[in-house]
Amino acid sequence: MAKSKQPKMVAANKTGLAASPSGVNRSEQAAAVLAQEPGDTLTTNQGLRISDNQNSLRAGTRGPTLLEDHILREKIMHFDHERIPERVVHARGAGAHGVFEVYKSMAKVTKAGFLQDPAVKTPVFVRFSTVAGSRGSADTARDVRGFSVRFYTPEGNFDLVGNNIPVFFIQDAIKFPDLIHSVKPEPHNEIPQAASAHDTFWDFISMVPETTHTVMWAMSDRAIPRSFQMMEGFGVHTFRFVDEAGKASFVKFHWKPVLGVHSLVWDEAVKLAGKDADFHRRDLWEAIDKGQYPEWEFGVQIVPEADEHKFDFDLLDATKLIPESLVPVKLIGKLTLNRNTDNYFAETEQIAFHPGHLVPGIDFSNDPLLQGRLFSYTDTQLSRLGSANFHEIPINRPLAPVDNNQRDGHMRQTIVKGRVSYEPNTLGSGCPMQRPWEQGGFVSHPETMEGEKLRIRSPSFADHFSQPGLFWRSQVRWEQDHIVAAFCFELGKVTVPAVRERMVATLSQVDVVLAQRVADGLGMPVPPPPKGAEDVPHTDEPKTDRALSMAESHKESIVGRTIAVLAAHGVDGKAVDAMRVALVNAGATMKLIAPNLGKIKAAGGEQMDVDHSFPTVGSVLFDAVFAPGGEQSVTALCADANAVLFVKEAYKHGKVIAASDEGLKLIARAAMSAGAADGKFLGPGVIAGLGKVVNTSFIKSVLAAVAMHRFPERPDLADIVA
Repeated sequence: MAKSKQPKMVAANKTGLAASPSGVNRSEQAAAVLAQEPGDTLTTNQGLRISDNQNSLRAGTRGPTLLEDHILREKIMHFDHERIPERVVHARGAGAHGVFEVYKSMAKVTKAGFLQDPAVKTPVFVRFSTVAGSRGSADTARDVRGFSVRFYTPEGNFDLVGNNIPVFFIQDAIKFPDLIHSVKPEPHNEIPQAASAHDTFWDFISMVPETTHTVMWAMSDRAIPRSFQMMEGFGVHTFRFVDEAGKASFVKFHWKPVLGVHSLVWDEAVKLAGKDADFHRRDLWEAIDKGQYPEWEFGVQIVPEADEHKFDFDLLDATKLIPESLVPVKLIGKLTLNRNTDNYFAETEQIAFHPGHLVPGIDFSNDPLLQGRLFSYTDTQLSRLGSANFHEIPINRPLAPVDNNQRDGHMRQTIVKGRVSYEPNTLGSGCPMQRPWEQGGFVSHPETMEGEKLRIRSPSFADHFSQPGLFWRSQVRWEQDHIVAAFCFELGKVTVPAVRERMVATLSQVDVVLAQRVADGLGMPVPPPPKGAEDVPHTDEPKTDRALSMAESHKESIVGRTIAVLAAHGVDGKAVDAMRVALVNAGATMKLIAPNLGKIKAAGGEQMDVDHSFPTVGSVLFDAVFAPGGEQSVTALCADANAVLFVKEAYKHGKVIAASDEGLKLIARAAMSAGAADGKFLGPGVIAGLGKVVNTSFIKSVLAAVAMHRFPERPDLADIVA
């Protein structure tokens, strides 16, 4: 039989094209390879340089692929296993690197090393996340947000694993699987995704009254933040600070965003999920990429051990917060995120937080939810990351040296020398050895324990409605309106009337006005409270707490805001340029939105680059809208349905709307289309610039209004058609 011709074997050059081997000086070729920078040459996982990444090894040009092709097998094997199980909760996340700096030594209350020297910058990694949705869900779902910070300290890693809501649904970790099973997609049809608007969640919530406080927060705008850098973070649990002498005090941890606490509104959040499902992740990445580094101040509420029982609630109850009117938050340091990840999977996805990662000077309390989490996190890392050696993954490695007698296991990376892997020993000179507290060793805070072994909830955990009532009373009118609307929407999705009735009966124990408004929205009477409700402990003190309302947040900066300028051919270019300079100088970003991409010709003849076309964006992606003058431009925009809708939505969502000269016609056109009273957009945050010149006074008014974030108190917003 005639043998089939074999193809001539050739080398591959850097571009992947075949190169003739004739005349090649192999010593020169080898020297050139060795001189290459890391990353220049394609290799296998073992460092073997690959000469052909385009073709499998075959028996003949059209023959079968050979089992011998180890390069193919390694490549396919790795591809087949590129996905690890996603987190059961907090699956969708975004992360970044940064630094933490303490303002002054906290030695009076804790010996934690990273809280001692203002000159030291402690490296950190922060991961933000939603709780209920999968990795493919949208950023803007109504949900609790994870806010977890790892401090890489010389004493070891300290993980502050928290949320953007200061309380949690349950008091005891034994209920955690039930909570998550109820909020996740229903098992028979896997619906809904990344939402709690279904029967199982509200069935559970209505049967477990301790969840009421967190549900109130989740139905508020806190559950739909404007961005990660505009939301608070909380450690949720009560921890302990321990000083050098071993004296302890209770502590609650807070993160206060420098840009203030701001949110989306519900209609905006829903539309954003379609316009840009990565809205929060993109905002974080772009802010760091532009050098507008997100910042939070680190705050603590410290309670002496002697005052543990002086409150009307139990410090160990994770469904309770300490009102700031009772114990003010002391700001002790600053967190700055200044570097994006190099690889999302290797860093954001593989980081393994654990509330049990402590350093000397910080210790646990007896919070029963916290105690249960200490088991859960280690267990889930074994499942997700596949090995007890997950701590050796680069993003999880501490800066502090690691020396212990733990051996082997899947994916072991550290090569430990010597014959000793036990303690105590003499063959290794006693090393590694224990380190006493006085020399920096961790020692659990001593606490007297006594009592029977039993399953019981402390009576001090029984008040489930006082703090939800405090939260409700502390909201301004528009915040209360949004809470009512959220309950009506979510409970309106419930198909079982008995579940709705139980939930409204629960709300009647929080506040009778709240319950009545929700019942009216659902078209039902307010059911009576359950039997025995009158025996549940309750207090209306304090009456309110200003820190619980976002209306009290900072409103001085527009750093990180994005303003849309609506334009077409013939726009007033001088007005656009004046606004651009003012916004950029204030730390904001301006985007030119037009009917088409490319360039537009301004009234003065200059060419202006278009950032986005109307069909590809919407007002929900921006914080404010500016309509400059220019008769030709405004005439075109008034005839463009997308431009009119852009302005209508911005007004409905309480955003700043500014217009100069003829640009006022576009605002009037949108108001008429929206059915606004008197055919005009009125109220705060609507800024008119009369005349041809965009002057300093007009620009200052616009910047001040944008700093207010939005104006939800505008009249009749619910009646606007957009």
